[in-house]
Amino acid sequence: MTDFIPGIDLDALNSDEPANLETTLQLLLLLTVLSLAPSLLILMTCFTRVIIVLSFVRTALATQQMPPNQVLVGIALFITFFIMAPTFGEVNKEAVKPLLKGELTQQEAFERGTKPLKEFMAKQTRQKDLALFMEYAKAEKPKSVQDIPLTTLVPAFAISELKTAFQIGFMIFVPFLVIDMVVASVLMAMGMMMLPPVMISLPFKILLFVLVDGWYLIVKSLLLSY
Repeated sequence: MTDFIPGIDLDALNSDEPANLETTLQLLLLLTVLSLAPSLLILMTCFTRVIIVLSFVRTALATQQMPPNQVLVGIALFITFFIMAPTFGEVNKEAVKPLLKGELTQQEAFERGTKPLKEFMAKQTRQKDLALFMEYAKAEKPKSVQDIPLTTLVPAFAISELKTAFQIGFMIFVPFLVIDMVVASVLMAMGMMMLPPVMISLPFKILLFVLVDGWYLIVKSLLLSY
């Protein structure tokens, strides 16, 4: 197990030699990357779309905190790992393993590791969103996906994911909105204006969601969207 974990010489941190100074900077860079890992997971994977769609489902059902945030985040994480498994596997094969074996430098491993992520993000990014950041940065038109800088591709991918998630969320809201309108109309016709329509429509929305196997359909739609 320890053969696969790179060692860190802490004595090098107290040395003034250029080689040891480089090791110190690399260690600081590694710690910085690890601290940004949650942001990278959110913005460079499908996590954003998944968690927003699941949140839309809960909001449309009007079940307040059911399912709890911890459950939604946990489901979103595992769905993300499932969808991103081929991409993560390629990153591990092309960059992580060669780096641990000493076959690549950190810079080379970073360049190889970002290739699968760029290909994944580029497939889900709208040309309009990418062109927005490319034009603002006054960058030349890239010849291939790998020529697109991450500083441009990541925000373009993020806003594309937001738009797609909201489109799916709108489709989720429509049937539940119809139920709310029908219940509200019936209550008004009966003169029961003081009774909150949401309280009456909630059981019907939950019943509809269960009968159509809603969670299965939602997750299936998310998987097919990739």
